[in-house]
Amino acid sequence: MAPLEKPFLTVVSGLPRSGTSMMMMMIEAGGMPVLTDRIRRPDEDNPKGYYEYEPVKRTKADASWVRDGVGKVVKVVHLLLSDLPVDHAYRIVLMRRNLDEVLASQRTMLKRQGQKGSDLHPERLTTIFAGQLDKLTVSLGQVEHIRLLEVHHGNVIRDPHGQAERVNAFLDGGLDVETMATVVDASLYRQRGAKKES
Repeated sequence: MAPLEKPFLTVVSGLPRSGTSMMMMMIEAGGMPVLTDRIRRPDEDNPKGYYEYEPVKRTKADASWVRDGVGKVVKVVHLLLSDLPVDHAYRIVLMRRNLDEVLASQRTMLKRQGQKGSDLHPERLTTIFAGQLDKLTVSLGQVEHIRLLEVHHGNVIRDPHGQAERVNAFLDGGLDVETMATVVDASLYRQRGAKKES
Protein backbone atom coordinates (compact mmCIF):
# COMPACT_ATOMS: atom_id res chain seq x y z
CA MET A 1 0.00 0.00 0.00
CA ALA A 2 1.39 3.42 -0.96
CA PRO A 3 1.88 5.92 1.87
CA LEU A 4 -1.04 8.28 2.35
CA GLU A 5 -0.39 11.90 1.38
CA LYS A 6 -1.93 14.17 4.01
CA PRO A 7 -1.28 17.95 4.17
CA PHE A 8 -1.27 17.87 7.95
CA LEU A 9 0.51 16.21 10.85
CA THR A 10 -1.60 13.62 12.62
CA VAL A 11 -1.07 13.65 16.38
CA VAL A 12 -2.21 11.05 18.89
CA SER A 13 -2.31 12.51 22.39
CA GLY A 14 -3.72 11.98 25.86
CA LEU A 15 -2.67 11.13 29.38
CA PRO A 16 -0.02 8.44 29.83
CA ARG A 17 -1.75 5.01 29.92
CA SER A 18 -4.86 6.27 28.13
CA GLY A 19 -4.53 4.18 24.97
CA THR A 20 -2.27 6.39 22.87
CA SER A 21 0.00 3.52 21.83
CA MET A 22 -3.04 1.46 20.84
CA MET A 23 -4.30 4.28 18.63
CA MET A 24 -0.85 4.74 17.08
CA MET A 25 -0.82 1.05 16.23
CA MET A 26 -4.29 1.28 14.69
CA ILE A 27 -3.41 4.23 12.47
CA GLU A 28 -0.16 2.60 11.42
CA ALA A 29 -2.05 -0.60 10.55
CA GLY A 30 -4.45 1.53 8.54
CA GLY A 31 -1.62 2.61 6.28
CA MET A 32 -0.30 5.92 7.61
CA PRO A 33 3.48 6.16 8.20
CA VAL A 34 4.46 6.65 11.84
CA LEU A 35 7.08 8.99 13.23
CA THR A 36 8.88 6.95 15.88
CA ASP A 37 12.43 5.94 16.74
CA ARG A 38 11.46 2.89 18.84
CA ILE A 39 14.18 3.77 21.36
CA ARG A 40 11.81 2.80 24.17
CA ARG A 41 11.43 -0.92 23.74
CA PRO A 42 8.23 -2.94 24.24
CA ASP A 43 7.79 -4.39 27.73
CA GLU A 44 5.17 -6.04 29.90
CA ASP A 45 3.23 -2.78 30.23
CA ASN A 46 3.23 -2.07 26.48
CA PRO A 47 4.03 -5.36 24.72
CA LYS A 48 3.16 -3.87 21.31
CA GLY A 49 5.52 -0.89 21.73
CA TYR A 50 5.33 2.70 22.95
CA TYR A 51 5.56 4.50 19.59
CA GLU A 52 7.52 7.38 21.10
CA TYR A 53 9.73 9.86 19.22
CA GLU A 54 12.46 11.51 21.28
CA PRO A 55 12.56 14.86 19.38
CA VAL A 56 8.96 15.49 20.52
CA LYS A 57 10.24 16.06 24.07
CA ARG A 58 12.46 18.91 22.79
CA THR A 59 9.84 20.58 20.59
CA LYS A 60 9.87 23.85 22.52
CA ALA A 61 13.58 24.30 21.77
CA ASP A 62 13.67 22.63 18.36
CA ALA A 63 10.50 21.97 16.35
CA SER A 64 12.28 21.18 13.09
CA TRP A 65 10.98 17.59 13.19
CA VAL A 66 7.41 18.79 12.62
CA ARG A 67 8.12 19.67 8.98
CA ASP A 68 9.25 16.11 8.28
CA GLY A 69 6.24 14.73 10.12
CA VAL A 70 3.58 16.16 7.82
CA GLY A 71 1.66 13.26 6.32
CA LYS A 72 2.64 10.98 9.20
CA VAL A 73 1.31 10.22 12.69
CA VAL A 74 3.22 10.94 15.89
CA LYS A 75 2.49 10.53 19.59
CA VAL A 76 2.65 13.68 21.74
CA VAL A 77 1.81 13.63 25.45
CA HIS A 78 -0.99 16.07 26.27
CA LEU A 79 1.17 18.57 28.17
CA LEU A 80 3.44 19.10 25.14
CA LEU A 81 0.72 19.92 22.60
CA SER A 82 1.09 23.63 23.28
CA ASP A 83 4.70 23.44 22.06
CA LEU A 84 3.67 22.52 18.51
CA PRO A 85 4.44 25.40 16.11
CA VAL A 86 1.41 27.28 14.76
CA ASP A 87 2.61 27.38 11.15
CA HIS A 88 1.48 23.81 10.49
CA ALA A 89 -1.89 22.08 10.34
CA TYR A 90 -2.70 19.31 12.80
CA ARG A 91 -5.35 16.63 13.25
CA ILE A 92 -5.26 15.59 16.90
CA VAL A 93 -6.80 12.33 18.08
CA LEU A 94 -7.17 12.84 21.84
CA MET A 95 -7.53 9.62 23.80
CA ARG A 96 -9.82 9.68 26.80
CA ARG A 97 -9.98 6.95 29.44
CA ASN A 98 -11.69 6.40 32.75
CA LEU A 99 -9.33 8.21 35.13
CA ASP A 100 -9.54 5.47 37.75
CA GLU A 101 -8.18 3.09 35.12
CA VAL A 102 -5.47 5.57 34.08
CA LEU A 103 -4.22 5.93 37.66
CA ALA A 104 -4.36 2.19 38.31
CA SER A 105 -2.39 1.50 35.13
CA GLN A 106 0.18 4.16 35.99
CA ARG A 107 0.64 2.72 39.49
CA THR A 108 1.08 -0.79 38.11
CA MET A 109 3.68 0.35 35.59
CA LEU A 110 5.66 2.38 38.13
CA LYS A 111 5.62 -0.49 40.62
CA ARG A 112 6.86 -2.89 37.96
CA GLN A 113 9.68 -0.45 37.11
CA GLY A 114 10.58 -0.01 40.78
CA GLN A 115 9.67 3.68 40.72
CA LYS A 116 7.77 5.71 43.25
CA GLY A 117 4.48 7.20 42.21
CA SER A 118 3.05 10.61 43.01
CA ASP A 119 2.58 11.60 46.65
CA LEU A 120 -0.76 13.16 45.76
CA HIS A 121 -3.98 11.44 46.78
CA PRO A 122 -5.71 9.66 43.85
CA GLU A 123 -8.73 11.97 44.11
CA ARG A 124 -6.44 14.99 43.82
CA LEU A 125 -4.67 13.47 40.82
CA THR A 126 -8.02 12.75 39.20
CA THR A 127 -9.04 16.38 39.64
CA ILE A 128 -5.75 17.60 38.18
CA PHE A 129 -5.89 15.29 35.17
CA ALA A 130 -9.54 16.07 34.46
CA GLY A 131 -8.80 19.79 34.65
CA GLN A 132 -5.85 19.48 32.30
CA LEU A 133 -7.90 17.61 29.71
CA ASP A 134 -10.88 19.97 29.95
CA LYS A 135 -8.64 23.02 29.57
CA LEU A 136 -6.88 21.36 26.67
CA THR A 137 -10.02 20.57 24.70
CA VAL A 138 -11.24 24.15 25.10
CA SER A 139 -7.94 25.68 23.99
CA LEU A 140 -7.53 23.32 21.02
CA GLY A 141 -11.02 24.13 19.84
CA GLN A 142 -10.15 27.81 19.57
CA VAL A 143 -7.33 27.62 17.00
CA GLU A 144 -7.84 27.39 13.24
CA HIS A 145 -4.83 25.20 12.42
CA ILE A 146 -6.00 22.33 14.66
CA ARG A 147 -8.88 19.88 14.33
CA LEU A 148 -9.68 17.65 17.29
CA LEU A 149 -11.31 14.24 17.67
CA GLU A 150 -11.86 12.73 21.11
CA VAL A 151 -11.81 8.93 21.26
CA HIS A 152 -12.65 6.94 24.38
CA HIS A 153 -10.41 4.00 25.17
CA GLY A 154 -13.30 1.84 26.34
CA ASN A 155 -15.24 2.50 23.15
CA VAL A 156 -12.30 1.29 21.07
CA ILE A 157 -12.21 -1.94 23.07
CA ARG A 158 -15.97 -2.45 22.75
CA ASP A 159 -16.32 -1.39 19.11
CA PRO A 160 -12.95 -1.25 17.34
CA HIS A 161 -14.48 -1.16 13.87
CA GLY A 162 -16.82 1.70 14.66
CA GLN A 163 -14.06 3.76 16.26
CA ALA A 164 -11.69 2.98 13.38
CA GLU A 165 -14.31 4.35 11.01
CA ARG A 166 -14.56 7.56 13.07
CA VAL A 167 -10.78 8.04 12.99
CA ASN A 168 -10.61 7.29 9.27
CA ALA A 169 -13.29 9.87 8.49
CA PHE A 170 -11.57 12.45 10.71
CA LEU A 171 -8.31 11.92 8.80
CA ASP A 172 -10.03 12.41 5.42
CA GLY A 173 -10.27 8.71 4.61
CA GLY A 174 -7.90 6.34 2.89
CA LEU A 175 -7.09 4.18 5.91
CA ASP A 176 -7.74 0.44 5.94
CA VAL A 177 -10.49 0.36 8.57
CA GLU A 178 -10.74 -3.42 8.66
CA THR A 179 -7.05 -3.84 9.47
CA MET A 180 -7.20 -1.03 12.02
CA ALA A 181 -9.91 -2.87 13.91
CA THR A 182 -8.11 -6.21 13.92
CA VAL A 183 -5.05 -4.89 15.80
CA VAL A 184 -7.08 -3.96 18.89
CA ASP A 185 -6.20 -6.52 21.56
CA ALA A 186 -8.84 -6.57 24.31
CA SER A 187 -6.65 -8.89 26.40
CA LEU A 188 -4.38 -5.91 27.11
CA TYR A 189 -7.28 -4.07 28.78
CA ARG A 190 -6.10 -4.99 32.27
CA GLN A 191 -7.24 -2.05 34.42
CA ARG A 192 -11.00 -1.86 34.30
CA GLY A 193 -12.71 0.87 36.30
CA ALA A 194 -16.17 0.74 37.74
CA LYS A 195 -17.35 3.85 35.89
CA LYS A 196 -18.64 3.49 32.36
CA GLU A 197 -17.26 5.86 29.74
CA SER A 198 -19.66 7.96 27.74
